[in-house]
Amino acid sequence: MNITARQDTFRMVVDILSTLVEEARFNFEADKLVVRIVDPSHVAMIQMEVDSAAFESWEVAETVLGLELSKISKLVQLAGAGDLIVMNYNDAVGKVEFQVGEIQRTIRPLDRQNMQEPKVPELDTDISVSLSGAKFARALKAADQVGDLVTFSIDQNRFSVNVTGESDAVNVSYESGELQELICGDPVKSQYSLQYLLPLAKRLEATVETVTARFGENYPLRLEFTFADGGANVIYFLAPRVEGDA
Repeated sequence: MNITARQDTFRMVVDILSTLVEEARFNFEADKLVVRIVDPSHVAMIQMEVDSAAFESWEVAETVLGLELSKISKLVQLAGAGDLIVMNYNDAVGKVEFQVGEIQRTIRPLDRQNMQEPKVPELDTDISVSLSGAKFARALKAADQVGDLVTFSIDQNRFSVNVTGESDAVNVSYESGELQELICGDPVKSQYSLQYLLPLAKRLEATVETVTARFGENYPLRLEFTFADGGANVIYFLAPRVEGDA
């Protein structure tokens, strides 16, 4: 296996996965990279698919590798914005080799036998809102000033992000005309943990043009977005916080 990717593509892959886990199982298929992860508490899940066209080169016989994300992240941070990162794996040698300019880094893969992949849930909701990654991050950063649990509310005219604390409150509201898309019948609201949402939002802030949120009343949140010029597709699932939860 030998692939080459731009620094920003590699960085986004690692940064997004690192919001939930420290290691991941990378499935290199003939025409794409597929990664499915769930956080240790089984509250949030990510499915990521990166098409081979998003890479500068792609020579892959189907390979599955368990990788420690922090090691790759540190290597990616050494690369400049326009640098290319080459990743090579030879099953006979059993090591992953990275090349970043004059830097060569060898990493031994993790034992993937204990790295079980989660089953992606099928969520049925016709309510959705689409907005820029910048607006999404701005709303959650404001919410984080007041509390740890954020309420998403939607009706036919607006999408709102609200947190009410013991003494303070914050509300961020976007009218339908300020959004890229709003689809809603009856008004609904649902509460989610900022502990999971904020790290993801910060990574999308300057790089993702559109985030689509789908949710229902006390229903899991499904976030969808792309990067690498549309070559990478991510679906992020987050369980709701229902009143009475610990």
